[in-house]
Amino acid sequence: MTRKVVLITGANGQLGSEIRLLENQYPQFAFTFTDIQELDLQNSQAVFDCFSRLKPDYLINCAAYTAVDKAESDVELCYSINSAAVRNLALAAKQQNTIVLHVSTDYVFDGKQARPYRENDAVCPVSVYGKSKLQGEQVLNEICPSSSVIVRTAWLYSAFGNNFVKTMIRLGREKSELRVVNDQWGSPTYGADLAEALMKIVLSAEDGHFTPGIYHFSNEGKCSWYEFAQKIHQLAGITNCKIIPVTTAEYPTAAQRPSFSLLDKSKIRKDYGVAVPLWTDSLETCLSKFNNCI
Repeated sequence: MTRKVVLITGANGQLGSEIRLLENQYPQFAFTFTDIQELDLQNSQAVFDCFSRLKPDYLINCAAYTAVDKAESDVELCYSINSAAVRNLALAAKQQNTIVLHVSTDYVFDGKQARPYRENDAVCPVSVYGKSKLQGEQVLNEICPSSSVIVRTAWLYSAFGNNFVKTMIRLGREKSELRVVNDQWGSPTYGADLAEALMKIVLSAEDGHFTPGIYHFSNEGKCSWYEFAQKIHQLAGITNCKIIPVTTAEYPTAAQRPSFSLLDKSKIRKDYGVAVPLWTDSLETCLSKFNNCI
């Protein structure tokens, strides 16, 4: 039996690396992992050639420009990766009848809401990064609305790449105190959980249950960055570093961040049966499973 082809872009990042770990669990699929070294998504001809050669049944696009503060001055490259590259992928996917799973972000919202964001809530990005990711969503919806799923996530971390968890552990071991923002709220997302959720969507599509559109996925629960840092240090056994809560105003950054990033996961649970673990449980799993990596 011919195996269905799953193309992963941005394969060397946090999420792509987590999907790579799942490859052996899905022998029914032939995975192809690419990053910029193998496929420059900004090169439309290279993208079309890749799709013509592989004829992927599924694309999971993990590629993104995610340096949120740097994006404020690196506008052209940010839009090129988060929007123009998505257009290239969408056009090639449409030509090959490829189902697209694309990862987006809570930064498409302004963070001024008091309840968890639903997929149909009004978008209002307040940073270059957020605006570029929203444009990527719009491009995908314009080109292949009936064959694409957009999954917005938030506060992503894993044992791979650069992220808040690894930074807090490194700094906690180096410094006697850290200042961490305590007035921005959200729910951390373990990359392995998001990878599983994306593969759950692929499996549902294989079973004939594919519902295109926008979905939200993060871990369950609510915390501030300060509370997140406290939990990281507790689980990592770091006791000699004091974490000091500060306000956003006391910790200025180049890019404005949403002060409230909780996402409502009801839709992805209902349509795809995706499990949503509690953030504290997933953090503990990450730190125990990948202790040697972090």
